[in-house]
Amino acid sequence: MADVILQQAKLERLFSLVRGMTDSFYGRRLAGYKLNWHNFTRLPFTTKDDLLHDRLMHAPFGSNFTGPSAEYTRFCQTSGTSSGQPMAVLDTPESWNRMLDCWRQVFRAAGLKRGEDRVFFAFSFGPFLGFWTAFEAAAGEYLAMPGGGLSSTARLETMARYQATVLCCTPTYALRLGESIGAPSGVGLDQLAVKKIIVAGEAGGSLPTTRQRLRELWGGAQIFDHHGMTEVGPVSYEDPHHEGSLCVIEDAYLAEVLDGEGREVADGHEGELVLTTLDRVASPLIRYRTGDWVCKQRIDGQLFLEGGILARCDDMVVIRGVNIYPSAIENVVRRMPEVAEFMVEQRRVDSMEEIEVLIEAHGGQDAAQLARRLEGRLKDTFALRIPVRVAEAMTLPRYEFKSQRWRRVG
Repeated sequence: MADVILQQAKLERLFSLVRGMTDSFYGRRLAGYKLNWHNFTRLPFTTKDDLLHDRLMHAPFGSNFTGPSAEYTRFCQTSGTSSGQPMAVLDTPESWNRMLDCWRQVFRAAGLKRGEDRVFFAFSFGPFLGFWTAFEAAAGEYLAMPGGGLSSTARLETMARYQATVLCCTPTYALRLGESIGAPSGVGLDQLAVKKIIVAGEAGGSLPTTRQRLRELWGGAQIFDHHGMTEVGPVSYEDPHHEGSLCVIEDAYLAEVLDGEGREVADGHEGELVLTTLDRVASPLIRYRTGDWVCKQRIDGQLFLEGGILARCDDMVVIRGVNIYPSAIENVVRRMPEVAEFMVEQRRVDSMEEIEVLIEAHGGQDAAQLARRLEGRLKDTFALRIPVRVAEAMTLPRYEFKSQRWRRVG
């Protein structure tokens, strides 16, 4: 467990910075509160809507700063908000370097070796924080290879030519790239040297079915999950001794796992992950509701999220009285490698919510029979009939970044 005294010292430093910026987001928000370690759980939560409102009131960057504007040199933005607009986040060199330290923990946990590993980043290198922090952290210790702007075939060719040993990307794209190995790309598995794959950006990295499929496609490569978000930074990594769970970087975050009433849950129970940044103090977040639904587990004093990110709190839908999470649907679909791609459509029918799964089958498969089999598995899993419809080949979207396989229609 992170040293409590160190956490307390970092939190008190954060409070001191907030007090000094009286006209900032938290300077206004926490005015009148007693800011100290003992009163921490009495402080209000921060939500993404709160941050978005601050950006709208103090356009374009908001007012969540603890220093002069001239000190902020790094720009990133979220992939989207409830308004449909991305949200910018600025950092100072100090806070940026603290996030690089977090990524270095991710790489060390995955067992990367300085001077030996070659890490290929199959990212578009857009304005999302995870791309840049991961790459810059790797570049200090390993051969870091950017793959932005390349096709899947060109990426595989580059990885083969320069013998990349580690791949970093989303689980969705790791699957897509893996399915291109062999005849589709002309790059054989025997030409590749990838031994480890670090995935992030989606919940699929901790799903057993997704992990198994990735191992099959990449010749038994080790899979390491990671999660973070632009608002707070890199949050957790997978410890190889606790496969399928995420270890929170507690020297950088004060983490809470809370039930619907805002109370800390016991070990083995589920709740929402709430984070306070202890090192990224230039644009801090205090008691930030991440919206990530997790299962809390302390092992040897260290906080683990058992099973990774189980779901998004706002993603659950109720279909004829049954709670359905997108990750649960994906877990069933991924058990069937014959499915090339899928999409879930949600619509309202006679005042009730209904969903339908669209699938594409790999070439040579009996698509109609595959759809019937998947319907059966979905019914066995959820005790609910969920229709499965076959889509024409290559008509469902493919993703390199975060997938969006759940859409409302009608």
